[in-house]
Amino acid sequence: MRAGFEWWRMLGTALLAVSGLVACQSVQTTQSGAVGVERRQMMMVSSKEMEQASAQSYQKIIAEAAQKNALNQDRGEVERVRAVARRLIPMTGIFRPDAPGWRWEVNVLSSKELNAWCMAGGKIAFYSGIIERLDLTDDEIAAIMGHEISHALREHARERASQAMVTNIGVNVLGAALGVGRAGTDLIGSAAKLSFELPNSREHETEADRMGVELAARAGYDPRAAISLWQKMAKVSNGPQPQWLSTHPSNETRQRDLTEYAARVMPLYEQATQRARPVK
Repeated sequence: MRAGFEWWRMLGTALLAVSGLVACQSVQTTQSGAVGVERRQMMMVSSKEMEQASAQSYQKIIAEAAQKNALNQDRGEVERVRAVARRLIPMTGIFRPDAPGWRWEVNVLSSKELNAWCMAGGKIAFYSGIIERLDLTDDEIAAIMGHEISHALREHARERASQAMVTNIGVNVLGAALGVGRAGTDLIGSAAKLSFELPNSREHETEADRMGVELAARAGYDPRAAISLWQKMAKVSNGPQPQWLSTHPSNETRQRDLTEYAARVMPLYEQATQRARPVK
């Protein structure tokens, strides 16, 4: 037990030492909003670099989808998704004043995959499979989109890239110091992934969940739809995965947290729906 403790202590010390040597910057990427997301983030990669890389990657994905005749095939479906985006995007200014002015793009890719994402700078893709297989309501589309947009607002991809840089450098430094060779270094890397990277990824998911329900509520979409969405996801998932091995919180953990935060932003939803009602 003592040897194991020393090994973990050395790994943690190496990573902390490396993070002090490299050019890390502590930033607050977003304002806290009503849900109170206030964690500061350590960044090594610049926002500009991440946005440029994301834009290039997005255009490549869109071009490949177009070549396969899998881009925006169902006009009604595309308009549904883009209509939700038009209501959500102005609300991003609550968290980041610059975000409504991003060069947003919204496209639907024909695929059975249950997936959707938003890259840095506001590049959104929805897969037709997640809409059709889960029979999503507009409120549930808003729940997904709000969550994915929140990842972009918080610059989680930039943060993960920065964490990976620190971890890789730290693992190599520790492996050399211990003289464990390539196999040992790979083992250290696996342990570092479980200890440092996966918990942070779950933290990212929780932040995006909480910000996402606020974006949806402010745009006039029922934030409780995030709960029904994950109930649907639980039914089609391929069985539970231990939370400590997953980059996402378990469905049970997620639904409990969403229930709490959806209730917290319900007054925002009620205000938004009241404003939208026609004056008699």
